[in-house]
Amino acid sequence: MLSRLVGFGLPLRLALLPILLSTVPIVSADLPLAKPEEVGMSSKRLGRINEAMSAYVENEQIAGAVTLVARRGRVVHLEKFGMRDIESNAEMSEDTIFFIASMTKPIVSVALMMLYEEGHFRLADPISAFLPEFKDMTVKQNDRPAAPASDPITFKHVLTHTAGFDRNRVLEKVAGPMGQQRRTGAPGRTLEEYVRSIATVPLEVRPGEKWRYGASTDVVARLVEVISGQPIDEFLSERIFRPLGMEDTFYFVPRSKATRRATRYSTDGGKSLTPTPGTAYREAPPRSRRYLSGVGGLYSTAADYFRFCQMNLNGGEYGGVRILSPKTVQLMTADHTGDLGTDQFRLWGHGFGLGYRVVRNIADSALVGSVGSYGWNGRVGTYFFIDPQEELIGILMTQISPYRHLKIRRQFQILATTAIEEAFQADTSVR
Repeated sequence: MLSRLVGFGLPLRLALLPILLSTVPIVSADLPLAKPEEVGMSSKRLGRINEAMSAYVENEQIAGAVTLVARRGRVVHLEKFGMRDIESNAEMSEDTIFFIASMTKPIVSVALMMLYEEGHFRLADPISAFLPEFKDMTVKQNDRPAAPASDPITFKHVLTHTAGFDRNRVLEKVAGPMGQQRRTGAPGRTLEEYVRSIATVPLEVRPGEKWRYGASTDVVARLVEVISGQPIDEFLSERIFRPLGMEDTFYFVPRSKATRRATRYSTDGGKSLTPTPGTAYREAPPRSRRYLSGVGGLYSTAADYFRFCQMNLNGGEYGGVRILSPKTVQLMTADHTGDLGTDQFRLWGHGFGLGYRVVRNIADSALVGSVGSYGWNGRVGTYFFIDPQEELIGILMTQISPYRHLKIRRQFQILATTAIEEAFQADTSVR
């Protein structure tokens, strides 16, 4: 794929732009490629993504980014912008490794649903069958003592963030070693210890009463460990990453790949980019002290995450390897939350499935796309969406926090989706 030469007269510390991608990119060589027009998209319109991302770099709002767009199973856009690390003048590359934070959640949710397919549980089953510490949960009652929860927490509750966990109180409970670990990645408690701490905190609301984003996916990850008998990192590697060819996705970046890691940057909302304290490269700690977070612990690349997304879009299969049944993918990407209040997280027009946000009203979402589109994002700027009706995938990888003031994620989705020239009604049955 021949990429565009981008040059915008950047400040000295970004002087390595313009960046010219090779005609045979390192990463895209083993991806299914197509010219945009071959799959009903516009090369010219996709070029708007280049212009937008380059402007973010030029204005020093982000250090760099990698963007990927695919349609009908083939990648039509894979571009890199700016710097992987400003301080060392390291250019962004297609194979740059990013901390994907909460984009870990869909992967861990898929892992649990693989065990669902094996018959280990039903979605309506209480999780206390495997995690007895959650058997007798209580619910806070304003100024009164917490009262017993009237309903048990089920597998569906933890997959849809409707278990009732009080996110702020959970974080307060583990504000010691665990709180430090969440901020710095330093080895602290294990996942098992953290999940046991969650179970000691009274619920904010009754299970199933409201959508409350938070600690649920750490419980999902721990359920995978208990049911499978494997640590979550081993399960993901053996059952998902290696089969799908996701060779650059892991909890701890190997030393041999450390130079490909993108630096995380913080911003005050202006034009000042500062390396985020405590995010320097760390080798994996001893297993006994690992906190392998299902909420947000993985690193990955745009190409690897494409493989995961395409597996979902294909109905659970990629490259001849089946991860899930098509019917399970349909179940996971259906709206399970209805009117339970996702708008508190600015998810207007969306419901939530089993690990993904799901568009249920295009007008309310104020985003171009299709009903039934799904995806999620990470707290340091990563983002993906999948539009099954248009067989479209979009992936944005950058490392910036906070990022809400940038509008970069929504802008990327708009530019990628409006590059479609031949819209069509795809077969709504998952392939």
